Amino acid sequence: MIKSLLSVALAAGLGLSASAAFAQTTTSATLDAVKAKGYVQCGVTGGVPGFSAPDANNNWSGLEVDYCRALAAAIFNNADSVRYTPLTSQERFTALSAGEIDVLSRTTTWTMSRDTQLGIKFIGTMFYDGQGFMVRKADNIASALDLSGAAVCIESGTTTELNAADYFAANNLEFNTVVFVDQDEVVKAYEDGRCDVYTTDSSALAAERSKFANPADHIILPEIISKEPLGPVVRQGDDGWFNIARWTYYALLESEELGVSSANVDEMLASDNPAIKRLLGVEGDFGTPIGLTKDWAYQIIKLVGNYGEVYEKHVGPSTPIGLARGLNALWKDGGIQYSPPIR
Repeated sequence: MIKSLLSVALAAGLGLSASAAFAQTTTSATLDAVKAKGYVQCGVTGGVPGFSAPDANNNWSGLEVDYCRALAAAIFNNADSVRYTPLTSQERFTALSAGEIDVLSRTTTWTMSRDTQLGIKFIGTMFYDGQGFMVRKADNIASALDLSGAAVCIESGTTTELNAADYFAANNLEFNTVVFVDQDEVVKAYEDGRCDVYTTDSSALAAERSKFANPADHIILPEIISKEPLGPVVRQGDDGWFNIARWTYYALLESEELGVSSANVDEMLASDNPAIKRLLGVEGDFGTPIGLTKDWAYQIIKLVGNYGEVYEKHVGPSTPIGLARGLNALWKDGGIQYSPPIR
């Protein structure tokens, strides 16, 4: 009996020590710095409609912008406590590593080399995508397999270059690359007829086409030649900030799955569903342990919405981008978006 009691006491003591040690590791220098300056510095694209783009008054909007706004809502109870830094593909990782931005939310593909060699961590996949090709309708090209000998416009410093080279080599097709540093330069070159094909992520093709004077004059070919999981990125070495960034993303998904939206979140505070109670901070406290308030997820949903709301608002079928949910539907609706439970 004495041995058993000693074992229990020892285990309890070790448990408390482990909890104390863990509590220390969940502090965040980045969160402290963000709170001190009063805003989240978010790295974005120079302007991809539906994902991150400014209007004439420099007000930013898009799927990836709303992720940054959700992060600000969780921290400050104010989704507008964000400043945006437009970055090219070449600049983005350097800016993150140098601390010029707190989070990178910029159509960035999650790959092994990036995840293990650049000192960065991907927090999740905001948008499952794949590389495609856009051509002029007048050229009567029906398949990417008809592109042998074509001049292809590509943005340098992206996964696009290697994907295109692999695809053309695997199918014994000749092609000529016309490479540019900035995506705007790529689009202009394509519009000016300096190349026959524009290749990048299919979502970006749809976004850029929506800005053309005559979008119907351009078609996106049916082939998808790669996996492009696009998601926000933070620096390695700050697990506390990583936790906040990751669970902000998961809160967007979990709220959609539970049917909690910006329109009904106040009503849902009275729900009897234990999962909803935990999500909204009515039951339990999942915010304080990661440096947030108890109602952190409520603030995200109230001020920004759930994942489905954000998707439909910026890139869904009713928008000029016109993208069906596809793989980005929730797992229960035939997609692969999935949040671990908040408990």
